[in-house]
Amino acid sequence: MASWFEVIKSKDNQFRFVLKAANGEAILTSELYKARASAENGIASVRANCGTDSRYDLQNSANGKFYFNLRAANQQVIGTSEMYESEKGRERGIASVKACGTTESVREAA
Repeated sequence: MASWFEVIKSKDNQFRFVLKAANGEAILTSELYKARASAENGIASVRANCGTDSRYDLQNSANGKFYFNLRAANQQVIGTSEMYESEKGRERGIASVKACGTTESVREAA
């Protein structure tokens, strides 16, 4: 099974997308969008930006964990990773987004 983007509609009729690895693990999550078309634009932005190293903004959380944001050319955050226990884990997460972020597969959340 290959990676995919999953589009999720919230109870208040907003949309977000999650980039999922082939094993089903979430590797990048977007903000909430008011319209599905905006979420689809976000997916297109992941595809366009995931291969560029400078688009990854490395972060450390207050609780000592590590994460990253993927940013567009205009510096807007496209998506945020999960929290990792180590910098090495964060590096693997970035590599996973680079490998999976160009997928054309989009699914609806169940």
